[in-house]
Amino acid sequence: MKVIIFGATGMIGRSVLQECLLDDEVEAVLTVGRSVTGLQYEKLNEVIHKDLLDLSPIEGILSGYDACFFCVGVSSAGMKEREYQRVTYDITMAVAQTLVKLNANMTFIYVSGSGADSTEQGRVMWARVKGKTENALLRMPFKAAYMFRPAYIQPRKGIVSKTRLYRILYSGLGILYPIFKRLFPQYVTTTEILGRTMIKVAKQGAQTSIIESKDIRL
Repeated sequence: MKVIIFGATGMIGRSVLQECLLDDEVEAVLTVGRSVTGLQYEKLNEVIHKDLLDLSPIEGILSGYDACFFCVGVSSAGMKEREYQRVTYDITMAVAQTLVKLNANMTFIYVSGSGADSTEQGRVMWARVKGKTENALLRMPFKAAYMFRPAYIQPRKGIVSKTRLYRILYSGLGILYPIFKRLFPQYVTTTEILGRTMIKVAKQGAQTSIIESKDIRL
């Protein structure tokens, strides 16, 4: 399987990248983003491309892939809806439209979030935009598309958040993770489990196109 990862320097993108590099069935990995991960593997190819709204300059290297893991995302805190939609919806659509044109048999896996609003009508801004993005992706003619909706994700295996506040939060809550896992197993997972589950779904598919937090398990 050959895969493309967008957002490989973020916490979730880095986790799926690490698991792809360890997976013998993943023969090639292409990362596309504004910076490189710093990792060096024979099967890893990293491309710096700053404008994800326009992939035309690099279209020549984006064909021949079986799966895309789209992990680009930002917190909605302090953002207006138009600004948040540009990052969450517009960029995702620009990438997806290019990839579906070049890879008819591709499986597209999108990292959404628990509580995403499929009706697109709710009061919560980020949930509406996420729901709108999910719905648009599911209408596209990919071989398959899956929307992952994780809730709490505990970093593992050296993975850290790029956001300082989140790093502090995860550091403190890491001690309590075993308790959370026992009390609320449907709402918590780890970066390792999330990454490996995403790869598993890319390989084997799933019974539903919406993968809720409780379904993220090996």
